[in-house]
Amino acid sequence: MHIQEIAELIYEYTSGYPYLVSALCKIMDEKLPGGKEFPDRTAAWTLAGVYEAVKRLEKEDNLLYQSLIGKLKLFPELKVGLQELLFNGKGIPYVATSDFIRDAAMYGFIRNDKDRAVISNRIFESVLYNYFIPEEFLGNKLYNTGEQEKNQFIVGGHLDMRRVLEKFIETFSELYGEEDETFVEKEGRKYFRLFLKPIINGVGNYCIEPQTRNSERMDIMIFYRGEQSILELKTWRGNAYNERGEKQLSGYLDYFHMKKGYMLSFNLRGATSQVDVLAHPFGDCRVSQISERKFGLNKKKTCGIKEIVLGDRVLIEAVV
Repeated sequence: MHIQEIAELIYEYTSGYPYLVSALCKIMDEKLPGGKEFPDRTAAWTLAGVYEAVKRLEKEDNLLYQSLIGKLKLFPELKVGLQELLFNGKGIPYVATSDFIRDAAMYGFIRNDKDRAVISNRIFESVLYNYFIPEEFLGNKLYNTGEQEKNQFIVGGHLDMRRVLEKFIETFSELYGEEDETFVEKEGRKYFRLFLKPIINGVGNYCIEPQTRNSERMDIMIFYRGEQSILELKTWRGNAYNERGEKQLSGYLDYFHMKKGYMLSFNLRGATSQVDVLAHPFGDCRVSQISERKFGLNKKKTCGIKEIVLGDRVLIEAVV
């Protein structure tokens, strides 16, 4: 196996948490080999094997997870703070004298990342998502739409992210088109994740890049049957800010050696979804497709899908 590559990916999901590291290795070495996808240990000790082991570990009901969830039931204020951190992109400074920071760190929920509070590791983050979503949001209409229509988003065994974005825009606009901007800004990104979860549930997974978790943007890495997709969720702040977002997303594609990326913008200022192609900072840029399916939250907002070609990369941008 590629030891360095495997070790780095395991650390990326666990941040070195001893139990989680051991549990992943046990799954890869003892439980994965022998099936169609992983016929032997050589096949299991791969990047695909790590992703599968992570998916299985996140679904376990073990004593560690029970202990974490038990703390949330005992301390409601801890639960509220973690929900703000997870769902609303609320940046929380790591101040050791804060009651929330002290308790959350003591029980292992968070760690200090450059003086910001972040969830201790990606596996804990997914476990918390899986706990919070059924508890509070299973009655949500977007979640139910994703669950009822998930088959249309899988084409030839591949996740059709463009279709996912189109359907989300349509459904979100129909359900919440009359809501005010405060609602859209606070709830929009949370509701997209609720929409996505049942579509990939059981087969795929996703995680949020901690360095981009803030009030304006959030990057999600989506995994489905060994394939990865990068999606940036952001609040629309005008064309200049949007172009910076395109540049950042393009940089992520370079880093992960990918040719296609996705962006979902929540338009709060009434700007249209069109871009000035001639003034675009990448130079070699053209809008190759604009979806004819348009959905408006109100008269001041233009929503839809557009495809932008930047050299040899393609960005699928959706605006709601």
